Amino acid sequence: MFSRIRSDIQCILERDPAARTRWEVLTCYPGLHAVILHRLAHWCWQHGLKWLGRFTSHIARFLTGIEIHPGAKIGERVFFDHAMGVVVGETAEIGDGCTIYQGVTLGGTSLYKGVKRHPTLGRNVVVGAGAQVLGGFTVGDGAKVGSNAVVTKPVPAGATAVGNPARIIQAELDVKREETASKMGFSAYGVTQNDDPLSQAMRGLIDNASTQEHQIALLWRAIETLQAHRAASDPDCVPGDAALCEHFEADKLNQLVGK
Repeated sequence: MFSRIRSDIQCILERDPAARTRWEVLTCYPGLHAVILHRLAHWCWQHGLKWLGRFTSHIARFLTGIEIHPGAKIGERVFFDHAMGVVVGETAEIGDGCTIYQGVTLGGTSLYKGVKRHPTLGRNVVVGAGAQVLGGFTVGDGAKVGSNAVVTKPVPAGATAVGNPARIIQAELDVKREETASKMGFSAYGVTQNDDPLSQAMRGLIDNASTQEHQIALLWRAIETLQAHRAASDPDCVPGDAALCEHFEADKLNQLVGK
């Protein structure tokens, strides 16, 4: 028990820059208190002491503002950051290393008893403030759920779910977009992953620029091949005003977005 508490304290120190000492975490972090009390409530629930388990969770809710059903399963190094207003349902499962922020609901959409009604979070999942994850599906390892998202379908491992209803953003696409943006002289990290029209336009611009760059490379390859075949009669078929070097005016783009 004490080794798990030490592990829980250490994970908070690693993830929360505001945490200064172990004593501060132990005495002032309601997320840690909620996890400790849940383990007691869950033990009671598993050993047939249903009322005592519910009463313990009720006391934990009163003290911490975090409501976790005693039947829920919580792994190790789970961090409820701030976490006021968090609700975790009876059949929910939270994997090791997850981080859950305030106002999150891991709820159910079914009214049938004895079935899996609440979500399962894999390892190292991050659920943003105000998100609602509803249903008996799985959120894969390393996935992220954006703030205020409403998720009603499975989320693949490593993906990000944003919006209402949530849409899935694959991590591989974000990495490719960032690599393309870096070549152009600016960072795509300034592009927020939400429904803001300007952000959507920026993402479209980056993706379109990446496609154009590839097409231009193919055109130059074709021109070089053509020039090699016509070298004897026409030593140079490349126009004099051709832009042979990439030129991307990042400063003008930043001015457009108000940076």
